[in-house]
Amino acid sequence: MAGTDSVSIFTEGTFEEQILELVNYLARSLAEERATYIQPFQDALTVTEGQKPIAEDLERRRNILTMILKEVKGLGDGSEREIEGFFNLLFSHFLELFPLDSPETKSHLDTLLHTIASSSEQTTTKYRILSNLFNAIPRRSGLRLLVYKTLLQIASENDELELLGLSDTDVENWLQEWEISPEEKSAFLKLLVDAFAKCGEPERSYQFQLSYVRSLPSSSSPAQAAAIDAIAIALRLPSYFNFDELFRLDAVIAAKDHELFSLLHIFLNDGLAEYKAWAESHAGAFSKYELDPSQLQRKIRLLTLATLGFQNIGRDLPYSLIASGLQVEPSQVETWVIDVIRAGLLSGKLSQTTQTLHVTRATARSFEREEWELLGKRLQAWKSGLVGVLEVIAATRKKNTPEPTQANTSASSGVETPVPAAQAAVA
Repeated sequence: MAGTDSVSIFTEGTFEEQILELVNYLARSLAEERATYIQPFQDALTVTEGQKPIAEDLERRRNILTMILKEVKGLGDGSEREIEGFFNLLFSHFLELFPLDSPETKSHLDTLLHTIASSSEQTTTKYRILSNLFNAIPRRSGLRLLVYKTLLQIASENDELELLGLSDTDVENWLQEWEISPEEKSAFLKLLVDAFAKCGEPERSYQFQLSYVRSLPSSSSPAQAAAIDAIAIALRLPSYFNFDELFRLDAVIAAKDHELFSLLHIFLNDGLAEYKAWAESHAGAFSKYELDPSQLQRKIRLLTLATLGFQNIGRDLPYSLIASGLQVEPSQVETWVIDVIRAGLLSGKLSQTTQTLHVTRATARSFEREEWELLGKRLQAWKSGLVGVLEVIAATRKKNTPEPTQANTSASSGVETPVPAAQAAVA
């Protein structure tokens, strides 16, 4: 059982009074049947001679609350504030009376969550009462997963995921805290993947897809399928270029014999010629994985240009070299350079006069031994340049330093010089 770090907050009154408050709320829509509806609860609360007081009878309190849970058919007839108050009181008793790790508790909660989610009332009220329940449940309890799945379901159905304010940090912390199985963690991540994809947020969906792949045993069939899906999503995203991130996943490496893996390898290491060769030999893959050939060709050109820039940082790249690498006319070079700068893959300055691109910054597609060696050479060149600058500064300082005066010469030779009286007193 999870350690309790939540606090149950009750309104004033005894258990009996609070139960009758809940029952009276449920009976609001009734007219003549109201008294008949309330009577069984009053009977259950009555203590006869020889019975323990209700405050000392845990099983009896659980049975009475179970009676109420079975009568919850929706959010009830009340204002938003009254609905929220009813469920807060109900949740408080529920968490107080039922053990959190009990199958019975989970069954009751499943039914209650389904009732709330399927009610026709305003979704904002549902969000509030479910958020209150989520925060009332101890942080380590797996019951939090059930509640948040319901919140996610409601938000996804209404295209309102932004209202949840969900962050990657939240998900990471929850999965570390919740006492749930690895399978349940993976299933929750897959729910997030599907929810964000449905709501038109493919970038967020993709980030959770990576987490989903990491959560699975890398050699398992689900991991292989998830890895291929991740590759396909990354290739489909028009502004995604960090393919090195995929190559660091064991499940992706395990899929090395798949046709999409070879395409991924091209986007990480090769250029347009290799892409065109792959496209010719895998014509059916585009429709199979919903890939856009023209979009992929644009991405491989931008990555090729970024690689050319990385290899020539601090130097001038001729238009002719860029045109050759991208297989375009020299007149199109400036357009492609503007595109790669907008994509954040390169920074530089175009010169129409010299027909060159001066590269000031560029992104490496991957950072392996070759990139480290290139970086080392650049650092050594910068170091040598700084040494030359320091030598020039030292020479300039020496040239501009005045010759020592006679007094300075005497002082440096050890001959004492008179000190004024005022200065001696201060000393």
